Amino acid sequence: MYLLDVLTIPKDDPIAFTFFTGYMAMLAASVFFFFERGSVDGKWKLSLLVSGLITGIAAVHYYYMRDYYLATGENPTALRYIDWTLTVPLMCVEFYLLTKVAGAKLSLLWKLIAASVWMLVTGYIGEAFTDGSTGHSVLWGFLSAVGYFYILYTAWYGEVAKLADASENAAVKKGVRTLAWFVLVGWAIYPIGYMCMPGGWLNVALGWESGNVDLFYNIADAINKIGFGLVVYSIAVASSKKVAA
Repeated sequence: MYLLDVLTIPKDDPIAFTFFTGYMAMLAASVFFFFERGSVDGKWKLSLLVSGLITGIAAVHYYYMRDYYLATGENPTALRYIDWTLTVPLMCVEFYLLTKVAGAKLSLLWKLIAASVWMLVTGYIGEAFTDGSTGHSVLWGFLSAVGYFYILYTAWYGEVAKLADASENAAVKKGVRTLAWFVLVGWAIYPIGYMCMPGGWLNVALGWESGNVDLFYNIADAINKIGFGLVVYSIAVASSKKVAA
């Protein structure tokens, strides 16, 4: 009986619906990226493998987050941050792999990973251990933002952007710029959700509650993670055609 209750999706609950849809969409994307590895040039296979890992890891977590939400009706904060702590650094790895052809060094990879982990760990402390005060929210939100803005700057103007320009590959240049837009626009939903928790600016000023943000988190996760992979896939296909020609 408990299992049936957990797997029943209420017709009037869009959050539950997007948990299930996100799970299926990212599972399908993962299968697609793994199968398509065989259709691209060898130097792009690792990039598609990482894309498949990102959506595959997310699919597993969404499977458990779906059941957790249906069973409790609460935000699966811990599970969501576990997912992000694994997948967001892998999304940063994509920047390194795309610019490796232009001479990107391992130091860039580790700086991006460190910034993403810092962003997520401090964000988790701010959200999971909130005491409902604005001071706590702002402090940890600011610390988390440091990591985010470092990644954003690197993608738009810093080392990643310069290496993409130096690659002399139009597909890489366009792809890196598209991924930078994902960081700027697509990732913006996450700090918005953070500020909706008790004590957050949007919660205090506008009365927005974090419970409703799961809907936007789910949609943003699917768009960002699958979108990242599709951009990488398009770069790999375009570059592989040039090699074949």
